[in-house]
Amino acid sequence: MTTPLLETFIRLIDNTGPISISHYMSESNARYYSSRDPFGASGDFITAPEISQMFGELIGLWMADVWIRAGRPDPVHYAELGPGRGTLARDALGAARRYGLTPRIHFVETSMALKSLQLELHAQAQWHADLSTLPTDGPLLIVANEFLDALPVRQMVRTADGWRERMVGSENGRLLPIAGSQPMDPAVPPALREAPEGTILETSPASAAVLYEVSGRLAAQGGAALFFDYGHAEPRFGSSLQAVREHRKVDVFASPGEADLTAHVDFSVLAPIAQSRGVRWLGTTEQGRWLRALGIEARAQALADFAPAHAAAIRAALERLTAEGQMGVLFKVMGLASAAWPEGAGF
Repeated sequence: MTTPLLETFIRLIDNTGPISISHYMSESNARYYSSRDPFGASGDFITAPEISQMFGELIGLWMADVWIRAGRPDPVHYAELGPGRGTLARDALGAARRYGLTPRIHFVETSMALKSLQLELHAQAQWHADLSTLPTDGPLLIVANEFLDALPVRQMVRTADGWRERMVGSENGRLLPIAGSQPMDPAVPPALREAPEGTILETSPASAAVLYEVSGRLAAQGGAALFFDYGHAEPRFGSSLQAVREHRKVDVFASPGEADLTAHVDFSVLAPIAQSRGVRWLGTTEQGRWLRALGIEARAQALADFAPAHAAAIRAALERLTAEGQMGVLFKVMGLASAAWPEGAGF
């Protein structure tokens, strides 16, 4: 029987001292995703591909468009980071196929539970533990939906004694956030060091590393990438770390490994990383705006006309994906392309 991660963390902290927020988030999500299918109404949360086929279809059409205008290179590879159940890939590749785009399929996935679900829809796919083993013999069409938000973040907090790393400690059998003991002022940009006491600075070195690797691949091989996630396009202070279980926000530190831990993606720091690798940043825009630019409203109407009995559900899905109070504004999409590839629609 597997020991609850809460007990493991408390024992570790009691024996060796507090652990970083990054360590806590990394281990918690590794346990969480390895042991379940968290998607859908019966899981803990619902992502855009599970809401409607329209989301994946428009991504597929976007890929087909840039591929055609790039000269229809062959071979070409579709690589999805954190592909969930494989739903997005099914819808995107189905739409792309109508325009002649039939790429080889690659999934970057470490969860055996999710791999088994992906295999049901994509028996011909190849699986990778990380980006390093993706093929190098052709352009890459990379898609990542709600992938970066689950990568571990690092937090610094301004105390009366200066900046300290935010850590996880234990007290009376509970986990709680505390300020570390080591001075961390050199790790904070000089312009931010005099922020008010209590200010939290949150960064994601793991997300930066993914963008660095993806951008290097695009620069060397050609191709384009789309990153969808909830987050912000301008720098912000504060902790955005949250835990979701059974579609409700819960205490971040109450049940590690049993809830989905995520943090807002800071897109403002990711674009310069891509540009430093010689890749074009196509833009970062709101998900609702991007989907409308690609014609989601016309697609929704066509689906409703074809299946009138489902018209209300289709309209509800459209609202959820694009409305300001739903996913339309909080969720962003960032596009990248190699220097030789064309601009993509929607930006």
